[in-house]
Amino acid sequence: MLTKEALAETKLANDLNVVGDGEELLDYLYQRGRFTPETAPRPGLILLDLNMPKLDGREALAVIKTDPKLRHIPVIVLTTSKADEDVFRTYDLGANSYISKPVTFEGLSQVMRALADYWFGIVVLPKDEDRLSH
Repeated sequence: MLTKEALAETKLANDLNVVGDGEELLDYLYQRGRFTPETAPRPGLILLDLNMPKLDGREALAVIKTDPKLRHIPVIVLTTSKADEDVFRTYDLGANSYISKPVTFEGLSQVMRALADYWFGIVVLPKDEDRLSH
Protein backbone atom coordinates (compact mmCIF):
# COMPACT_ATOMS: atom_id res chain seq x y z
CA MET A 1 0.00 0.00 0.00
CA LEU A 2 2.84 2.40 0.78
CA THR A 3 4.38 1.77 -2.64
CA LYS A 4 1.04 2.52 -4.28
CA GLU A 5 0.70 5.76 -2.27
CA ALA A 6 4.27 6.78 -3.05
CA LEU A 7 3.72 6.12 -6.75
CA ALA A 8 0.50 8.17 -6.67
CA GLU A 9 2.57 11.12 -5.41
CA THR A 10 4.51 11.10 -8.69
CA LYS A 11 1.25 12.09 -10.41
CA LEU A 12 1.86 9.69 -13.27
CA ALA A 13 -1.04 9.49 -15.68
CA ASN A 14 -0.36 5.77 -16.12
CA ASP A 15 -2.75 3.14 -14.83
CA LEU A 16 -1.57 1.12 -11.88
CA ASN A 17 -2.78 -2.45 -11.51
CA VAL A 18 -1.98 -4.36 -8.33
CA VAL A 19 -2.15 -8.11 -7.82
CA GLY A 20 -1.98 -9.99 -4.54
CA ASP A 21 0.45 -12.81 -5.28
CA GLY A 22 2.66 -14.40 -7.91
CA GLU A 23 -0.03 -16.70 -9.31
CA GLU A 24 -2.36 -13.74 -9.75
CA LEU A 25 0.45 -11.85 -11.50
CA LEU A 26 0.81 -14.61 -14.08
CA ASP A 27 -2.98 -14.86 -14.48
CA TYR A 28 -3.00 -11.12 -15.14
CA LEU A 29 -0.14 -11.28 -17.66
CA TYR A 30 -1.66 -14.27 -19.49
CA GLN A 31 -5.16 -12.74 -19.26
CA ARG A 32 -6.71 -15.89 -17.83
CA GLY A 33 -9.29 -16.57 -15.14
CA ARG A 34 -10.92 -13.33 -14.08
CA PHE A 35 -8.46 -11.31 -16.18
CA THR A 36 -9.44 -10.53 -19.77
CA PRO A 37 -7.75 -8.36 -22.41
CA GLU A 38 -10.17 -5.58 -21.39
CA THR A 39 -9.48 -5.84 -17.66
CA ALA A 40 -5.78 -6.76 -17.84
CA PRO A 41 -3.96 -4.64 -20.44
CA ARG A 42 -0.32 -5.53 -21.09
CA PRO A 43 1.77 -3.53 -18.60
CA GLY A 44 4.55 -1.22 -19.73
CA LEU A 45 6.50 -2.04 -16.55
CA ILE A 46 6.28 -4.55 -13.71
CA LEU A 47 7.23 -3.68 -10.13
CA LEU A 48 7.96 -7.06 -8.58
CA ASP A 49 8.27 -8.01 -4.93
CA LEU A 50 10.45 -11.06 -4.33
CA ASN A 51 8.45 -12.20 -1.31
CA MET A 52 4.99 -12.62 -2.84
CA PRO A 53 2.79 -15.44 -1.54
CA LYS A 54 1.93 -18.60 -3.52
CA LEU A 55 4.53 -18.04 -6.27
CA ASP A 56 7.45 -15.88 -5.20
CA GLY A 57 8.96 -13.09 -7.27
CA ARG A 58 11.95 -15.16 -8.39
CA GLU A 59 9.67 -17.85 -9.83
CA ALA A 60 7.40 -15.28 -11.49
CA LEU A 61 10.44 -13.47 -12.94
CA ALA A 62 11.75 -16.73 -14.42
CA VAL A 63 8.42 -17.33 -16.17
CA ILE A 64 8.18 -13.75 -17.45
CA LYS A 65 11.72 -13.58 -18.82
CA THR A 66 11.56 -16.97 -20.57
CA ASP A 67 8.30 -16.22 -22.38
CA PRO A 68 8.85 -14.45 -25.75
CA LYS A 69 5.52 -12.63 -25.34
CA LEU A 70 6.41 -11.23 -21.91
CA ARG A 71 10.20 -10.94 -21.74
CA HIS A 72 10.25 -7.44 -23.26
CA ILE A 73 8.32 -5.99 -20.33
CA PRO A 74 10.81 -4.33 -17.99
CA VAL A 75 10.76 -5.89 -14.54
CA ILE A 76 11.89 -3.76 -11.62
CA VAL A 77 12.46 -5.74 -8.45
CA LEU A 78 11.36 -3.62 -5.49
CA THR A 79 11.92 -5.55 -2.31
CA THR A 80 13.09 -5.39 1.29
CA SER A 81 15.91 -7.86 0.63
CA LYS A 82 19.45 -6.55 0.39
CA ALA A 83 20.97 -10.03 0.15
CA ASP A 84 23.73 -10.30 -2.47
CA GLU A 85 22.32 -13.68 -3.53
CA ASP A 86 18.91 -12.12 -4.30
CA VAL A 87 20.51 -9.29 -6.27
CA PHE A 88 22.65 -11.69 -8.32
CA ARG A 89 19.87 -14.23 -8.88
CA THR A 90 17.28 -11.69 -10.03
CA TYR A 91 19.67 -10.07 -12.50
CA ASP A 92 20.64 -13.55 -13.68
CA LEU A 93 16.94 -14.26 -14.28
CA GLY A 94 16.63 -11.09 -16.37
CA ALA A 95 15.49 -8.33 -14.01
CA ASN A 96 16.03 -4.86 -15.44
CA SER A 97 16.64 -3.19 -12.07
CA TYR A 98 16.91 -4.16 -8.42
CA ILE A 99 15.84 -1.65 -5.80
CA SER A 100 15.89 -2.24 -2.08
CA LYS A 101 12.87 -0.53 -0.53
CA PRO A 102 13.76 2.42 1.66
CA VAL A 103 12.51 2.19 5.24
CA THR A 104 10.74 5.58 5.28
CA PHE A 105 7.78 6.78 3.25
CA GLU A 106 9.76 9.85 2.14
CA GLY A 107 12.57 7.61 0.90
CA LEU A 108 10.07 5.42 -0.93
CA SER A 109 8.48 8.51 -2.50
CA GLN A 110 11.90 9.65 -3.75
CA VAL A 111 12.54 6.23 -5.27
CA MET A 112 9.14 6.23 -6.98
CA ARG A 113 9.78 9.72 -8.44
CA ALA A 114 13.17 8.62 -9.77
CA LEU A 115 11.65 5.42 -11.17
CA ALA A 116 8.86 7.35 -12.89
CA ASP A 117 11.29 9.92 -14.31
CA TYR A 118 13.61 7.26 -15.66
CA TRP A 119 11.20 4.59 -16.96
CA PHE A 120 8.45 6.91 -18.19
CA GLY A 121 10.41 10.03 -19.03
CA ILE A 122 13.81 8.96 -20.34
CA VAL A 123 13.68 5.33 -21.50
CA VAL A 124 12.15 4.40 -24.84
CA LEU A 125 10.14 1.19 -24.54
CA PRO A 126 8.70 -0.90 -27.38
CA LYS A 127 5.00 -0.51 -28.03
CA ASP A 128 2.75 -3.57 -27.82
CA GLU A 129 2.43 -3.73 -31.60
CA ASP A 130 6.26 -3.72 -31.90
CA ARG A 131 6.38 -6.74 -29.60
CA LEU A 132 3.69 -8.59 -31.52
CA SER A 133 5.40 -8.20 -34.89
CA HIS A 134 8.50 -10.19 -33.85
